[in-house]
Amino acid sequence: MDTRSVKPVSADFAVADLSSRPREVFRHLVEAYLGAGEPVGSRTLSQRLPLTLSPASIRNIMADLEKMGLIYAPHTSAGRVPTERGLRLFVDGMLQIGDLTSDERSTIEERLSASGRPFEDVLAQAASSLSGLSRCAGLLVAEKQEVALRHVEFVNVSPGKALAVLVGVDGSVENRLIDTPLGLPPSALTEAANYLSAKLAGRTLDAARGEILKEIEEQRAELDTLTAQIVAEGIATLSARPREGNAAAADRILIVRGASNLLDDVEAASDLQRVRTLFDDIERKNDLIALLEVARAGEGVRVFIGSENKLFSLSGSSVVAAPYADAKGKVVGVIGIIGPTRLNYARIVPMVDYTARVIGRLLA
Repeated sequence: MDTRSVKPVSADFAVADLSSRPREVFRHLVEAYLGAGEPVGSRTLSQRLPLTLSPASIRNIMADLEKMGLIYAPHTSAGRVPTERGLRLFVDGMLQIGDLTSDERSTIEERLSASGRPFEDVLAQAASSLSGLSRCAGLLVAEKQEVALRHVEFVNVSPGKALAVLVGVDGSVENRLIDTPLGLPPSALTEAANYLSAKLAGRTLDAARGEILKEIEEQRAELDTLTAQIVAEGIATLSARPREGNAAAADRILIVRGASNLLDDVEAASDLQRVRTLFDDIERKNDLIALLEVARAGEGVRVFIGSENKLFSLSGSSVVAAPYADAKGKVVGVIGIIGPTRLNYARIVPMVDYTARVIGRLLA
């Protein structure tokens, strides 16, 4: 296993806890299940195993694996499938990660070619590309890019309160409430808006903030005391970060592409209910962003399986995600996929990893 590619999420049972025969039986059972998506019986395993074991011996080993909580029998089937605990053991200790073909690499690079497009469009294309290649839903979380401004306006809404309206060069509009001195004349709001509009035209708030505050401090802005106070208050309010509990969701954009792919493997009413639950989970934007933010904590791909995260505990889904960094090496987002726990992890892990690396190169 390429330990540089997958970062373990948790482990309460190690591969070393299994002796050689149970380990081989378990590995081949999981690989057969991930390949076919059906319960695996002793006869199938006897044909796959390089060991000379009778079906009866295999059944005994499977019974032991079941007692360990690594496999179980769904419904009345004679075959077995891995539990979430078993899948975690397999992914962390047995998964043989392949490499992408040159065609797959080229496809990812071509689809992500910036070619003058807004970078958010490139990110959306990255999620779509990953969705198409994996036949799962593509997910991407990115930091919001601050937009250069075209115009600023202050609207008095109540005593002591005004609405700051920021219009971006891309047509976007953002509103924030600011505090104002009581009894403030309308002319002061107009003067403050005109001053900020002139200073911020074609620039981001971050780029101009220091210069504006320095001018006010040094009294070079030719503003009266009340107007300068409004400008300073407006700059402080508009630059403020959300409170801790809402920071991740407020500062991030979430892109989801290809959710319809999750319907491809629906074969029974229970599968349909699982996918419906998953769609509901995806709609909970803040929780999904919080989950993906965990993948920002280090290098490599993270794999979250089923109930390991509370968001997907009912839908029985897996998330494979990797962070991507900007030119300075700062992690600025996460890309990945979500699908059923029966994923081709060996193929999807390097696919997510390579896509994250290509995005990083584009940012550089």
